[in-house]
Amino acid sequence: MRLSSLQKYILKRGYYWRGKFNRSQLIDFYSNGKKVPKKEDQVNIITKSVERLIDRGLFTGYGVRTTEKWFIREIKITKVGLKVAKGLMGRQQKLKI
Repeated sequence: MRLSSLQKYILKRGYYWRGKFNRSQLIDFYSNGKKVPKKEDQVNIITKSVERLIDRGLFTGYGVRTTEKWFIREIKITKVGLKVAKGLMGRQQKLKI
């Protein structure tokens, strides 16, 4: 499964918090970059990334449904997401003794 750097960041964040967390806390991803998009573009990019992770079954979204679309307020990592995030952290090598 191919993931962008933002999606990897979201997965790692979900792995450490493991509970519901507010999606507005993900804007920290853009705090130390050289090319920082506008605020409204940041929100749109994060929204698309979160929706793609939800479609893949890595996160569960909580929010409000209107007639046109969903407004995702909080997200929570699933068991499959935990497994993928753990794989992103790296594995410790076993020594043959």
